[in-house]
Amino acid sequence: MKQDASFFEGKQAVLVYIAKKLKDSLRLESIFDGAGLDYGVEADDYRGGFVFQTVRVGAFFYVLPESVAAAHELMLASGYKPYDEPQPA
Repeated sequence: MKQDASFFEGKQAVLVYIAKKLKDSLRLESIFDGAGLDYGVEADDYRGGFVFQTVRVGAFFYVLPESVAAAHELMLASGYKPYDEPQPA
């Protein structure tokens, strides 16, 4: 279920997805809600584009560490690619 920021206070939230389109965001919320998964969503900036990079706004989905595996499983089963933290070069 969608939680507000106070749910994550004092806990380490893990980024599992960045929705770049409203349609994707709403669909993923529906999937997480249907599964009873606790998650948080916040709008934030990300960089997009290859040649001409621009700053865009997306919906960032967070879960608690103990829910990461379940969130990834739900996302993969629904055709979403979970966010993978970029590794330093």
